[in-house]
Amino acid sequence: MASKKVTVTIPEDLLDEIRAEAAERGLSAYVAEALRAKRDRDRLQELVGWLEEEHGPVTEDERAAALDELNKLDAEHKYRRTGSAGEAA
Repeated sequence: MASKKVTVTIPEDLLDEIRAEAAERGLSAYVAEALRAKRDRDRLQELVGWLEEEHGPVTEDERAAALDELNKLDAEHKYRRTGSAGEAA
């Protein structure tokens, strides 16, 4: 896949965190992956808008259920990142 070099400005503290996270993959690969994820979220938000136009807005119960699922995923992610998942074995 062809690539093109660009210049971007990133807050220094964020760049330090990203470099630490990107380590083996490299900064460019990490940033490209993050941009793809952002683009995908933007497209998903656009789809949600279309679906709401067609079917009506998301109810509070539906929103609460979705947020509950996200909170569970966040908790699992935090659990696994702290290394606790591997220590139980």
